[in-house]
Order: sequence, then structure tokens, then C-alpha cells
Amino acid sequence: MRTIYISIIGILLFVGCNFNKSIEKDFTTGLYTKGDGLSCDNVFLSVNNEKTKETTFIYGQKFKMVFDDIRGFKKENGNVFPGMVISIIDDQGDTIMQSGDLYEDYSDGIALSPLTLSAAVTAASPIISGNKYTMYVKIRDKKERGTLTGEVNFNVVSNDQIIIDTEGVAFNEIYLFSRERNIVIPDNKIKYNENIYLIFEGLDGFKEVNGMVFPGLSLKARDDNDNIILDYDDLFKGLDESGVEISNFNTRISSHFILDPGEIKNPLNLDVTVWDKKSNARISAKTELIIE
Repeated sequence: MRTIYISIIGILLFVGCNFNKSIEKDFTTGLYTKGDGLSCDNVFLSVNNEKTKETTFIYGQKFKMVFDDIRGFKKENGNVFPGMVISIIDDQGDTIMQSGDLYEDYSDGIALSPLTLSAAVTAASPIISGNKYTMYVKIRDKKERGTLTGEVNFNVVSNDQIIIDTEGVAFNEIYLFSRERNIVIPDNKIKYNENIYLIFEGLDGFKEVNGMVFPGLSLKARDDNDNIILDYDDLFKGLDESGVEISNFNTRISSHFILDPGEIKNPLNLDVTVWDKKSNARISAKTELIIE
């Protein structure tokens, strides 16, 4: 006769059928884990290496599912041999992202003890803001049949620090990006001497003429002392006659700048406007940046 052990500690529910199988659920985040041959009592979400109970992330934000102190791996010469796969499913049930084995290159195994593995996701394309998703993580023992899985539902929202004003223009995403750090910037904190992009994706509503559109793009910024830091009336001025291919324009356009170290008082007020020179369509994005 099997014995079932059930205990409730804080917000976690542990149900065990034996020492090799376990089910856990965090009722705050909805994070659900299941072990068969592998076990881990401490599974959580983290942002910037800090535990979080949030499951709503800003577009471009990176978060992790962390498995701290996994037990049950078979050891060979003191090493263990994990495999890990991440999948992202949208709310229609379609798989929009799936990794290969993230530990494929560790043919000699891992000697870490206690063993902590983490699965990281950046909430950016093909993920889009305004949608709901499920993250699935599967860890397996390549030397035995043990597995450990985790899943959590999460939402993605746009950066509400970017204020959008539009007339006759639709868009998919508008966000800040650092080329040097190769990341979307969800917290509006930037650095000197790095290329900062304000990117518009999926702009639609500009008048097409023979497969071309004729946009203008202004870039302006003032610091908190009202000093003019950036002042460009039209970065597309040289394309007034030729225009821009609509397929390229609809995919992505951007403005970018680099700030040299100097006396700039935070916050920096950035204002970028894209307008149609053939119609009244226009869209502007305003935001405050903190230079660190």
C-alpha cells in the first residue's frame, strides 16, 4: 500500500508519492514543477538575479526559472550530465520558441555541488507585448532516466514609460535598445558612450507611392536643466526624393544617439517623432532616460 505525504509550508504545496517523484506548485506565481528521479525543493523566478513573485514582464525584460540544488543525478567521476530544453507556448497553444539542449556542449559533465541550473528567457520577438505565454523547462539526466520539469504562465506588457501619441499610424512595438549591451532596455537606464536606439516596429498607415513611403524623423532631447542635448529636425531629409521601401519601413525603423560624458542633469527627456510627408499620419514617442 502506497503512503502519500502532504504538507503545506507557506505558499508551496508539496505532494510526494515516494522519494523519486514530486510535484510542487507556488500559488503566488503559479510556478509548477514535477520531478521523476530528479528533485528540487527550491525552484523560483528571478529578475536581475533576485527572486521575484512577478509574472508580468516588460517587453525586452529578461527573467529566469532557477532550479537551486537539484538532486538525483547519476555521477560519473564526480560529474553529472544534465540536459535542458526551454519552450515558449502562446495562449493559442502554438510553440513560438524552442531551444535545443542548452547543455549540449558539456560532454565532460558538470562538477558543481550543490547543482543549480537556470533557464533564461528574454521577453522580446517573437514574443510580443499584450499577449500571454507559458514557459516550459525540461531537465533530464543523460546518464539515467530522471527528469525535472517546470512551467509557468506569464504576461508581457509594453514599456509604460514610453508615452505614445499617434495619428493614423498603427505599430507593433516601440522600445529602447543598447547596441553595446545587446539588450532591450526595459527600465530606461542608459550609459554614456553607448549607442541607444529608439526602435519602431511594424509602423503602418503611411501613404505608399510605387512601393515607397516618404517619412520624416525628428530626434530631440533636453536635460532637466532645459539644456538642449540633441536636436535633429529630420534624419530622413536626404530621402525626400527617393523615399524608403515600404517593406523595410514596415519592418523596423530607428533613431539612435551616443552621449559623451558631460554635465547632463537627469532625467533626459527624449522626444522622437516619425511623420508621413505625403499625408497627415504621424507618431511620436516621448520618454525620460536616466544616465548612470
